[in-house]
Amino acid sequence: MVMTSEDLLNSSPAELDALYRQAPIGPIPDGVAEGHVLFIADTPVNRLITSSVNALAWQGKVFFRDKGYLLNLVSAFRLRLVKATLSRGESWFCPREEAIILDYSKTSFLAQKIRDEIRQVAPGLFIGQAYWDDHRVLSFSLQFPT
Repeated sequence: MVMTSEDLLNSSPAELDALYRQAPIGPIPDGVAEGHVLFIADTPVNRLITSSVNALAWQGKVFFRDKGYLLNLVSAFRLRLVKATLSRGESWFCPREEAIILDYSKTSFLAQKIRDEIRQVAPGLFIGQAYWDDHRVLSFSLQFPT
């Protein structure tokens, strides 16, 4: 079965965590990815928040692999804002294993405490973990055209 971003949206937090743990790192992506916040807790309040964030605030990311950075697509206007550097490094979610690291600490004053990591779960489809300081705050998906 081919996994889609819709499958991820319909998965429980435990299923998403298990999928992330078994996923390979995959290549550092390049290009525009549609993003969806998946949130950790599966409650009605989080479903409402997730829907609002997906509709109004965060739309995805644009990766510039050769230049080593990305920009987030923010608002319904898909403004390219909030830069992060790209690298491979140790996963905080799966210690002693590798992930693609999206680091905002030196590129964004407002987002300097944010660190994301992603792994590929299907061709063009990634799951990400977002951290504020060292606390995981949410999970998200990125879908690239295939």
